[in-house]
Amino acid sequence: MCRSGSTALGCARSERRSVMSMFKWDVVNPAPGQPVAPSQRLPWGKTIGVGAQHVVAMFGATFVFPLVMGLDPNLAIMFSGICTILFLLITSNKVPSYLGTSASFVGGVLAIRAQGGDSSDVTGAIMVAGLVLLLVGVLVHFAGSGVVHKVLPPAVTGAVVMLIGFNLAPVVANIYWPQDQWVALLTAVFMVCAAVLLPGFWARIAVLLALVFGYLLSWLFDGIFGPITSVLGGATEATEHDRVSMAGVKAADWIGLPSGTLGDGVDVVHGPSFSMTFILLVLPGVIALIAENTGHVKAVAEMTGDDLDPYMGKALGADGFATALSSAFGGSPTTTYAENIGVMGATKVYSTAAYYVAALVAILLGLCPKFGAIVNATPGGVLGGITVVLYGMIGLIGAKIWVENRVDFGNPVNLVGLAAGLIVGIGNVTLKITDDFSLTGIALGTILVIVLYHLVNWGSRGDTETGAYEVTRAL
Repeated sequence: MCRSGSTALGCARSERRSVMSMFKWDVVNPAPGQPVAPSQRLPWGKTIGVGAQHVVAMFGATFVFPLVMGLDPNLAIMFSGICTILFLLITSNKVPSYLGTSASFVGGVLAIRAQGGDSSDVTGAIMVAGLVLLLVGVLVHFAGSGVVHKVLPPAVTGAVVMLIGFNLAPVVANIYWPQDQWVALLTAVFMVCAAVLLPGFWARIAVLLALVFGYLLSWLFDGIFGPITSVLGGATEATEHDRVSMAGVKAADWIGLPSGTLGDGVDVVHGPSFSMTFILLVLPGVIALIAENTGHVKAVAEMTGDDLDPYMGKALGADGFATALSSAFGGSPTTTYAENIGVMGATKVYSTAAYYVAALVAILLGLCPKFGAIVNATPGGVLGGITVVLYGMIGLIGAKIWVENRVDFGNPVNLVGLAAGLIVGIGNVTLKITDDFSLTGIALGTILVIVLYHLVNWGSRGDTETGAYEVTRAL
């Protein structure tokens, strides 16, 4: 902002210099293991190498989640690059981060489809959620992060994240796993072992490695056992089919914009449509994104030693804007990626220049239809093995939030206040309000978690020996 008395020409020059300085990194070449700050970069050859690692790290999850949401993975990859660049610009290159596809909306999206919504309904609901997150970011920027913690304390945030993850269990059990149970089981075992037993960077890309493993295993099973008879996703009757079909890959072009139609007949690139019922199904995902973004900024601040609290609101707003922009064209929602924090932790290279490289590579991949066809050919059994682990991890991240913030379940406010909402969300309970409007599963569970927690918290202030305490003692 220009000072009083400054000329318009002087303001314009100052702003231009500020923008140009964002793209000037101090070139350093330290010994391995020495940190590289966000405002620094390695020589371009090494920067490209680190950027490629970031692409590999985000790659698996970024195109798995569009697949399970019924959206286009090519478009998701391309917009992940575009949105990463926007995030870096909005945060003035102070918060190194990659925006990959968010898993927080998967449960809401599948609920929308179960109620007859199509892809335009999905992207319309997610677009509204992105705009809500943008408004939260603006509020946090001007009011401070304390307002978020008051409304969404760790006890509530952990419960919402948990019910989002565990609500997805029937999707694995009823859709993906039955398509090829043995491939699903072996892929899940491989992914768990890879994530825990492989060293350093390799453990960070366990999702990608599991995809490759499952693909090769499915191809091998086709050669040894022949076609399998199962119900493909979206079908109602079992049919005989190969686990891996390359027909779509052979027909796809090498270069081109994302195009074609999705499984429900909606164009890959499409405009959103809006329904309040569907919007309420995905709004709980905003709470998960708030938790993810704030945790990301705090983690980066701890790693770099920088004070990033002034950028917390910008980070939230940038992710919200990115999600809304992507959804406006039929793309997937975005979030900051822990996988890429892992790359920074392993390399100690925090340079935002590497993230620009990663974003440009992602955009180029999104412009390769043949790559998208390979992704779309992922066998259902492989997705079953991967999602059974990923969905469980989403749920357990909620427990991780509780543990890290020392949530005391000896306190009845936490134990009793969250209980009903968790069961309603995980059990997919429905509350029918009118013939045309109902609250289901994640949406209803989230509302109950927030309302009941604050209700009992307000009612028990100043009285540690509440009646609810007797309930917990009885348990």
